[in-house]
Amino acid sequence: ISTPMNETTRAHVANICNHDRTVQTEAYYALMAETDQPVDWAYDVWDDLIGTLTSKDSHERSIAAQLLSNLAKSDPEQRIRRDFDALLNMTRDPKRITARHLLWHFWKIGLVGATERQMLLAGLALRFGEAGNEQYGTLLRFDIIQALRNLYDADQDEKIREKALQLIETETDPKYRKKYAAVWKQK
Repeated sequence: ISTPMNETTRAHVANICNHDRTVQTEAYYALMAETDQPVDWAYDVWDDLIGTLTSKDSHERSIAAQLLSNLAKSDPEQRIRRDFDALLNMTRDPKRITARHLLWHFWKIGLVGATERQMLLAGLALRFGEAGNEQYGTLLRFDIIQALRNLYDADQDEKIREKALQLIETETDPKYRKKYAAVWKQK
């Protein structure tokens, strides 16, 4: 576990909501790198990040959601279980890219423990089903399948692969079924 939050990290956290996109992006990259490993300051920012999920600014929402996904490994109180639905709801964000950015990191929650993995698998399966009726549903479905592949690559749990293949089989369009299946053929 890292040292307590330092002034640089505090500044980065504050800059998540900076309207200068360069400053905000710099803060994002620094915090994502720092939270790639467990940190002991997760609860110093947790509730603020949950609040930021409802920001009017899609960049702020996106950063908060991605950071919470990364911070799940630094969550001995298991707050992620309480706040999982708020994150899952971000996959319904009106800004398609905000939802996609979350999905690129959301899978990390499944590495925390068996309960979190089950929540994640159930949530992703739900969203895969719902996405079929959404404007950019094929993109979201692809990201969900890729998230499951990322989780499988990190964990090697066959249940993850089985779930992904089950979801792929529900795709009625052969073109997209083939595209999603290709994610599982790569190594």
